[in-house]
This record gives sequence, C-alpha cells and structure tokens, in this order.
Amino acid sequence: MPQDITLKITDRNGQTHEIQAPTDMNLNVMEVIRMYELAEEGTVGVCGGMAMCASCQCYVLNDVISLERNPDEEAMLWEAYHVKDNSRLGCQIRITDEIDGLELEIAPEQ
Repeated sequence: MPQDITLKITDRNGQTHEIQAPTDMNLNVMEVIRMYELAEEGTVGVCGGMAMCASCQCYVLNDVISLERNPDEEAMLWEAYHVKDNSRLGCQIRITDEIDGLELEIAPEQ
C-alpha cells in the first residue's frame, strides 16, 4: 500500500520545510526539492539527476541514511564546491520508507 514519508528540508534561505513525499512514484530527493519549489528554478537538478553536476548537493543532518556515496556521487562531489563530510547528491537518495524522518539542508548554489 503506497504511503507518504515526512522529510525536513532546509532551503538556501535557512527556512525549514516539513514535507510529505510519496514512496510509490520512484522519486529522489532532488525531484522532491523541485516538486515543492524549495530552490530557485533552474538551480537544482541541472543534469536531470544523472550525478553529473552537484547542483542538488545536500547536507544530511541526521542519521536516517548512510553518508556512504556511490562512485559516481563521490567523483562529482570531489569536484564540487561547498562539500562537507555529510554531503550527498539529492538525485542519489531514493524516496523510500527507509528514509522517513530524513533531515537535509540544501547546499549553496554551485
């Protein structure tokens, strides 16, 4: 049975949004940020979610998900600005039941 999960996302202006994200649409965090217009249009997901631009970089603020990055994500973040130990690419974080309660902050624009 499909359900929504709750995410807390802090935008680039410092405002925190508690949002609902559906688990049955095969979305990722980058798509949810765009869907809720939490970042200025054209500044998130520039590459379309292919882990090739880092425009969807987020900082993970709690321990709901692993900070381990896949090789493509690691390579892109190696070249990005504003990278921290808790950086992940939003396009690489799938919306699943397991990430319910995830708290993120959208990194500054690249």
